[in-house]
Amino acid sequence: MIDTDNERQLPAGRKPTAGTPLDFAGGKALGEQRLDFPFTDLTRDHDNRAWVRLTAADGSRVELWADDSYPIIELYTGDTLAPGRRRRGLGTEPMTCPPNAFQSGEELRRLAPGQSATSSWGVRLV
Repeated sequence: MIDTDNERQLPAGRKPTAGTPLDFAGGKALGEQRLDFPFTDLTRDHDNRAWVRLTAADGSRVELWADDSYPIIELYTGDTLAPGRRRRGLGTEPMTCPPNAFQSGEELRRLAPGQSATSSWGVRLV
């Protein structure tokens, strides 16, 4: 994951998540876990897609997939929103570069005039 500073949420380094409360690789209850982090080194399936799956108590599930043009997925629980809007869902954002990339240039993809880039992602209800 990309750790961020508390003041402006700017990148402050990368940390492994294995064995920490932020290790969601095997699936687990979100509970009261507060999230506002970009996750990297994503596990990918045979189609080279990374998946985020959110399952409700009744077993219904929403899934987001992102192709390999998205090396980062931001997860946000909304704990900093106004009280009536907090934790009403899970913000899930595929990202082609880390936060603040326009300033840092890190992993920023630049296209020359006439060039193009293609990315794909999708969402499904199960």
